[in-house]
Amino acid sequence: MFAAESLVRTLVHQGVELCFSNPGTSEMHMVAALDRTEGMKSVLCLFEGVATGAADGYARMSRKPACTLLHLGPGVGNGLANLHNAKRAFSPVLNIVGDHAGYHLPFDAPLTSDVEGTCAPVSRWVGTVPSASELSNMAVKAVQESFGPAPGVASLILPADCAWSDIEPDVLDTVEMPSLNAVATKHIQKAAKALKSAKNPVLYIGGTACLEGGIHEAARIGKHLDCRVVMETFAPRISRGAGRPAPTRLNYFGAQALEDLKDCDLLLVAGSKPPVSFFAYPNSPSELTPEGAAVFTLGGPSDDIEGALLLLANALDAGTPDIVSQTSMPLTNPDEALNPVSIGMSLCRHMPQNSVVCDDSTTAGLALFPTTQTAAAHEWLCLTGGAIGIGMPMAIGAAFAAPSSTIFALCGDGAAAYTLQALWTQAREKQNIINIVFVNHSYRVLNIELSRVGAGEPGPVAQAMLDLSNPKMDWVKLSEGFGVPAVHANTTGAFEEALLHALATPGPHLIAAEV
Repeated sequence: MFAAESLVRTLVHQGVELCFSNPGTSEMHMVAALDRTEGMKSVLCLFEGVATGAADGYARMSRKPACTLLHLGPGVGNGLANLHNAKRAFSPVLNIVGDHAGYHLPFDAPLTSDVEGTCAPVSRWVGTVPSASELSNMAVKAVQESFGPAPGVASLILPADCAWSDIEPDVLDTVEMPSLNAVATKHIQKAAKALKSAKNPVLYIGGTACLEGGIHEAARIGKHLDCRVVMETFAPRISRGAGRPAPTRLNYFGAQALEDLKDCDLLLVAGSKPPVSFFAYPNSPSELTPEGAAVFTLGGPSDDIEGALLLLANALDAGTPDIVSQTSMPLTNPDEALNPVSIGMSLCRHMPQNSVVCDDSTTAGLALFPTTQTAAAHEWLCLTGGAIGIGMPMAIGAAFAAPSSTIFALCGDGAAAYTLQALWTQAREKQNIINIVFVNHSYRVLNIELSRVGAGEPGPVAQAMLDLSNPKMDWVKLSEGFGVPAVHANTTGAFEEALLHALATPGPHLIAAEV
């Protein structure tokens, strides 16, 4: 046995059951160890951004880490965008990154790079294995760091000579992982007093406060005090649909977000930080907290916000919240041109209970979100860090974490083109994922932003930089080329037919929705 096997067995004992892999020569002993060790499934991804996005999706749904296996600094570099999203989502993710053998580094071989420096911007912890004897200890440390207490990305750098060493470090048994911090009773009492003293408070929730338990307790408080409950625009995971409350989602655009919080004199923040504009704009504020409003932070990502909201609701003697009833509108005109709202209405009609929606569709997703509010209960995973290209990869991870659920990946055509290699892994693993690509042959959100930033009337060069129609991507052929059956839909009736077929037929599907 070589040392890498002890690493894998130790990780399995810590509950790490999945490895999303895109390995190279330096990681071949890890590949062999995965082959020889029971308890961890290895999933091949054709691009590192697929592996890191899948690990994020798995973490958001399971609330524990999968690991990635990445090849040196360039491999991490290819996965950075979705690791950025994972960092912003406070997702527990464990990267195992191979490096050259220690004695080989001074020769400056072509793939030599600063692996620690590449990992650092997206990791809450980075560690390099100093010797084979420390491999198991470092593995446990990495898993612990991914749990937090504020969960995040941990990156363990594994030199090749440590992996292939015939030193056999002890395989470590299960070790206790960090847990979220309990919010002190005194702080709960201060929060209750502040809310009761305010004339127009707003309860602003994010992070784990948007899970089913937290959103229920926040709605209890909102109803009791007759105050607004507003959630961050891109929460990592939102529990929504029938049987659950429906807080307001903060608008993406700053001027509209200011309206959502207008006249607030107290912003009680739970699980997030006070809201800021997604981008800077000329003559517009970056901070969205209304001028003169006090800010009280109940707790952040390292705190048990679900528990704190329960205690706060009880301290206020709050009753039961209002919840959403399942309703849907019938299909009226099947020949109508397709648009995001009609797609949302179709999903609302047919989305199975406990579905998971992985949203990477920006403009279309923001329009579609309200129309699915009264669908069956489901989970909605957002584009937390704004780095597009996560929808299809995140769906892979969510499908492993929730194998009995139907998974939807909502993708703009520009975003889908970043990581369409994910389709191959979906097909290989026979996952029940319905990929919906909103085909508008444009970076639509950037066309909107171009007009908002005061850059002037766009000329032909600017327009061409945001245009995807020359040539147009054929999403049916692209999908089929990766092994996923696909259809094109440009009317509400055609989309409805395609959706029903995908729901009735096991395995992944893609619907190219012309909007």
